[in-house]
Parts: sequence; C-alpha cells; structure tokens
Amino acid sequence: MLRQFSQLKHHIILAAIIIIAVIIALVSSQDVSAKRIDIPLDLTIEEKVHSWPRLSDDWISYEVQNGETLSELFDRAGIPASELYKILHSKEVTTDLSLLMPGQKIHFLRGKNKSITSVRLDTSPLSLSLFSKTEQGRYIEEKLTRKPEKVLRYSEGTIKGAFFTAGENAALSQQTIMGLANIFGWDIDFSLDIRPGDTFKVIYYQEYLDGVRFRDGSILAAEFTTQGQTHRTVRYTDQEGKTDYYSPDGHSMRKQFLRSPVDFTRISSHFTTRRFHPVLNRFRSHRGTDYAASRGTPIKATGDGKIIRANYSRSYGNHVIIKHGTRYTTLYAHMSKIARKMRTGASVKQGQIIGYVGSTGLATGPHLHYEFRVNGIHKNPVTIKFADVEPIARKERERFDQYASNILSNLKTYPKTQLAKLEP
Repeated sequence: MLRQFSQLKHHIILAAIIIIAVIIALVSSQDVSAKRIDIPLDLTIEEKVHSWPRLSDDWISYEVQNGETLSELFDRAGIPASELYKILHSKEVTTDLSLLMPGQKIHFLRGKNKSITSVRLDTSPLSLSLFSKTEQGRYIEEKLTRKPEKVLRYSEGTIKGAFFTAGENAALSQQTIMGLANIFGWDIDFSLDIRPGDTFKVIYYQEYLDGVRFRDGSILAAEFTTQGQTHRTVRYTDQEGKTDYYSPDGHSMRKQFLRSPVDFTRISSHFTTRRFHPVLNRFRSHRGTDYAASRGTPIKATGDGKIIRANYSRSYGNHVIIKHGTRYTTLYAHMSKIARKMRTGASVKQGQIIGYVGSTGLATGPHLHYEFRVNGIHKNPVTIKFADVEPIARKERERFDQYASNILSNLKTYPKTQLAKLEP
C-alpha cells in the first residue's frame, strides 16, 4: 500500500508540473528559456478541483426562507418531526442545524418506501453537510468542501474620470478594484492623486464553480501609473508561508499608515494655517484634512493602535482618537456614528472600520475631518512621509528577485492577442 501511495504521489506531482507549464505558456509569449519560472505562481493551483455530488431527480430541494425555523422547513417538506429529532440528537452530527440562514438550500432523498434516507445542507457554495441514515436508523454526518477552479487573467485600463468606473470598464469585479486600491493605498491617495490618463495593469485569478464565474481570486502582480510615476507590486509567499505584497526592490507595500482613511472621495479642505471656518465665520487654522463623502461612507483606521477617545464633543461631533505607539495619534471627526465595539481602550487594526461619515458637531455637511499628530504636533497627512514595514528577508532575497522579475515581466509582454481568449 505504501508503494501504491508513493506512485500516486509521484503522478500528482507530475500532473502539477504539467499544469504550471501550461499556465506559464498562457501568460508568456517569449522564449520559454527566457521566461522560465522556477517558483510556481500559486501552489494552490496544484490542488485538485472537486465537484459536488450530483443531485438526482429523486432528491427534493427547498430554499430556506427568511425567518423560517428548521422545524417549519421540515414541516413544509412533509418530513416527520421524528426524523428531525434523530438528526439533531445524533452523536455523529456536529453541525448546528438550528443556525439556518435564508437562501441556504436543503435537499431530501427518499427511499423506496418514501422514508427519508439522506439529508443534504448546502452551507455555502464551497461546503455542504451530508446526513445519511444508517440501517440502525441513526444519522451520520459527512462534511464536504471543494475548491474553485482558478483561471489566470490579465486586465488593463485607462482612467478617464473615476478609478472605480475605469476598473469596471476593464471587467474587474468590485473585489479586485478595491484590492488594487488597498494594495497601492499606502503610496497613492485615491481621493487626491488620481488624474485622467492614469493607467493600471493587473494579473489575477478568477475562480469558477461548475463552469460559472464565482469570484475573483488573488492579485498576483499589478502596476499603477499616476502623474507620470509608476508603482509596481508582486504578491509573494515566503518559505515560511507568509504572504504579502512587495515592490520590485523587495520593500513591503504596507506602510505604517494608510494614505487616506476613506476610499474614492475628494479632499474638500486641505491642511492650512489660515482658513475661513463656515460655521464660526472667522479665520483660523485648519489642522487636518477634510474628505467630502456621502453620509454613511465607512471610515478606516489608518494604522494599528489603541482608541484613547471615542465620544461626542461640540466641535468634533462623534469622533475617535487612536494612539499609535508612543509618537503618533490620529483623529477622525464628524462621524454619523461610531462603529460597534469602537470604544475607549479597544485595539484596532489598520484598515478596520471605526465609524461612518456624517456631519455631527461643527460641520455644514457630511465629511470626514482627519488629523495626524506626531508627538502632539499637527502634521499634514497628505504630505508626510510614512515609514515602511519589514522588507524581504535577506535569506529570501534571491528567491524573491527571481520570482518578481518573471511575474512583473508579464505585465510588459502580455500579448494583446491573448486578452480576448482569456475573457470568460
């Protein structure tokens, strides 16, 4: 048996190598020796794609309705309450069936005498629980999961108005558009820096279930050119399994602070020592940056830290102040409401939603007032330079350089003739 397992393992590895070779051939039009990628783009591409067991005509399917209980669903399906009792009290069943969600599907299989022999609950598009009735009349549970099929994609676009619109025109999902903004968000302020004529390129995965597009997967490499400056990034997994995005020279794309606390908005008032206040009707310093945005727009913490104030004041309205280490604090004001669990003493992570845009306090309309302080002194958050986080480790450098060089070259050489073939 060990020998058979060894042979099977050998065949799986050989098949994986063939799959990777096909991907490389699709991505590159240049000489194979010049474009050889010794490190797989994504090792998960080697994993077998599983399909659900097919439902025959003997199965009866129901969709969980809003507010419907498990007993009500069984009653609607004409299944005796005794069968539900057996499932719920079986020692071999671990799934809590009482936690049904609207939209989930449950299927029943009847035997020759019309009695239930199996129950299947589709808990998500990627997981299900199968409850099978034994000869002794009790139920046992088998949990099944599957992975989507991954297809490599390339997209590019030119911004004419809004970045989000340009992304949609390039057939990117909202998930991938936001992914690009998050990756480059430490270097590019998408509310201030974007100009018509700016361009972007991206290599990413699309995931399919049963031949139908399910969602976009990870971004593998991307390029963003704004105001004549080009930023590039690579998704890299080191030998210890840690995955992050890096610039071609090995620096992490992540910085200590995000460039902007809100997505895709415009700056309505800049940091200045002299501004006419529309409510107080007098000139005074404006020691932060105002972002005009619709009421309810999510506000993100720009860095890791601990909340030292989360309350209401006459001037700032609903506001949050976060302390980041010993030197930095950030303030977010005029919120319509503070997010749940965002209270004094709570720890927050960079990018975590801490509140929503509003117009509380001394504000004439919905916007976010954002302040950045270093050792208690106000700094312009738009122009201040933020420190990088850890770069690529020295022991990873050669491996990273080889990988980054190969994958980024595809952003330059990806043939236009292949784009049409890659569209779903």
